[in-house]
Amino acid sequence: MDWLEIRRGEAPLIVSFPHTGTELPTAVAARLISPWLARKDADWWIERLYDFAPGLGATTIRTSVSRTVIDVNRDPSGASLYPGQATTGLCPVTTFDGEPLYRMAEPDEAEIARRRETYFEPYHAALAAEIGRLRAIYPKVVLYEAHSIRSAIPRLFEGELPNFNIGTNSDASCDPALTAAVEAACDAGPFSRVTNGRFKGGWTTRHYGRPEGGVHAIQMELACRGYMDEPEGLTTSLTWPTPYDEARAAPMRVALTDVLTACLDFAKC
Repeated sequence: MDWLEIRRGEAPLIVSFPHTGTELPTAVAARLISPWLARKDADWWIERLYDFAPGLGATTIRTSVSRTVIDVNRDPSGASLYPGQATTGLCPVTTFDGEPLYRMAEPDEAEIARRRETYFEPYHAALAAEIGRLRAIYPKVVLYEAHSIRSAIPRLFEGELPNFNIGTNSDASCDPALTAAVEAACDAGPFSRVTNGRFKGGWTTRHYGRPEGGVHAIQMELACRGYMDEPEGLTTSLTWPTPYDEARAAPMRVALTDVLTACLDFAKC
């Protein structure tokens, strides 16, 4: 499965990248309105922003397949994670902005089941295996979900997102001590932060976060402006995505290093 990338570390920390993929299978791409629209909502450059994580001993897991094919951070039943609010589904048919993705034949139940079997289930089997491997060594393991999103998407939320958006399923997916340690690491720098605001954690955080069983899951949704330029107004294929900006990203990487270090310190205490 060359679309599934796993780098094993020996520390009690797993960093998951479910939305950095941009690959589109030929059969899917042929039915889409445009490859750009299908890739528009990727968590751009996040795997590069966190490329220091293996140096801390963290295990990383990533799918290179676009979330348009299947979103491995959604409930596999298709149930909404945010009832009553705009969102995208297991196999999205619109962008975050509400633009249709398919020019013909949206995926039916049979195709969704095939995509789930081909991509969703192997991804989570691998993630569960890594959790089990590390739990056999450590009494506590932290699963850190790494995400990003454009700072302003009116269909999804009002105004501009804070730089750091921490999600713990309303305090159910991890020990409050881990949340406090991550909050302190965020607040020590120049960035804004909210906990359990618009983003409370996706399916992965909610499914695996079992503090009583030694698995503490936490999601970090970053506003993209912390490490790359964001165009004003509507995004187009000419303006998005912008390149990764090393100078802009440098302070964010310092803060994120402190965040992952806080996760490790918690797991080891």
